[in-house]
Amino acid sequence: MRIISANLNGIRSAANKGFFEWLAKQDADVVALQELKAQEADLSQQMKEPEGLKGFFHYAAKKGYSGVGLYCRHKPDRIITGLGIADIDVEGRYLQADFGNLSVVSLYLPSGSSSDERQQVKFSFLERFRPHLEQLAASGREVVLLGDWNIAHNEIDIKNWKGNLKNSGFLPEERSWIGKLFSELNFVDVWRKLYPEIPGYTWWSNRGQAYAKDVGWRIDYHISTPGIAATAQSASVYKNEKFSDHAPLIVDYDYQP
Repeated sequence: MRIISANLNGIRSAANKGFFEWLAKQDADVVALQELKAQEADLSQQMKEPEGLKGFFHYAAKKGYSGVGLYCRHKPDRIITGLGIADIDVEGRYLQADFGNLSVVSLYLPSGSSSDERQQVKFSFLERFRPHLEQLAASGREVVLLGDWNIAHNEIDIKNWKGNLKNSGFLPEERSWIGKLFSELNFVDVWRKLYPEIPGYTWWSNRGQAYAKDVGWRIDYHISTPGIAATAQSASVYKNEKFSDHAPLIVDYDYQP
């Protein structure tokens, strides 16, 4: 079962850069998208239903902002849109598809880098999202949480970690929060399980030569319950083409829901 997570930084922009031609060759079962930056009326038929896949979306109310999606090869038993928290859901940050005993989630956590106000929004999101994660962990279902978490967990996950200790995305409180998902809720960071010593950066600043020099951050994850995480065979970050300031994260699981 191939599952891909991709922050597109605008689905229309990514389409113009060849994302859908690439996707058609991936034989993916589920693809989680973040940062659609579009509304339903903005999507072409290809964007709604790429070859062999059916699209589901949670748009932000604000035009050209946020939004998540899921492309599914097989029809889900259920789609859950949003968390039921109004100020979070208006930003289009959570979409869940259930297949049998498996739940696959496309998730886009807020960034706090633009202002202190947005950092406080991020902290509020983390606090209110934790109970939902506790429920998923205790549900008895297999869960794969995919997407842009906007947090680099450990020093290996960010090239210039010393210079970012006081910056959003690598703050002690953020790192502690995501660490507790693994230590307290028994979720598994699939990339780090497979590759303990490979950085696996997925995002690069547009400033300077960050992409060319691979001065990156690993802020896109597959975070899974232990059962399905144990079936992960391999993972890769696709960098041969650049569709966004993020790169797609691909994981192959030996799992059938």
